[in-house]
Amino acid sequence: MDETDQRLIAALRRDGRAAVSDLAAQLGLSRATVRTRIERLVARGEISGFTVLTRADVTAAPVRGQMMIGIEGRGTDRIIARLLGLPAVQAVHATNGKWDLIIELGTQTLADLDEILARIRRLDGVNTSETNILLSTRRPGAKL
Repeated sequence: MDETDQRLIAALRRDGRAAVSDLAAQLGLSRATVRTRIERLVARGEISGFTVLTRADVTAAPVRGQMMIGIEGRGTDRIIARLLGLPAVQAVHATNGKWDLIIELGTQTLADLDEILARIRRLDGVNTSETNILLSTRRPGAKL
């Protein structure tokens, strides 16, 4: 991936619906070049997909948080399986450093979040945890 590809990806992150002609003008390239580069980035797996974030995605679980957990012993796979079965769990990330897993959570209320946190802490093998509530989220290309 060269600098032009990186600039193209940055522009798509700002506005994934941008017209090829607008991207071409912004990057100082021809429309054919932009179209070819996008197709090549998709074919090579550099761009793995395009997505839409709807209002329902944000409002379905307005209370969001990240829970970091430390796991005792070798129970990581078992704990991940249990976590993925909980409706409030939106994603589970394996990581390095102080925490073994980072869990993305989304609930309707703070009481629901408190309940799911307690449930996760009670899982056999969860040794320690820390949770941060997400107050706001900004994404590339989003209006401020």
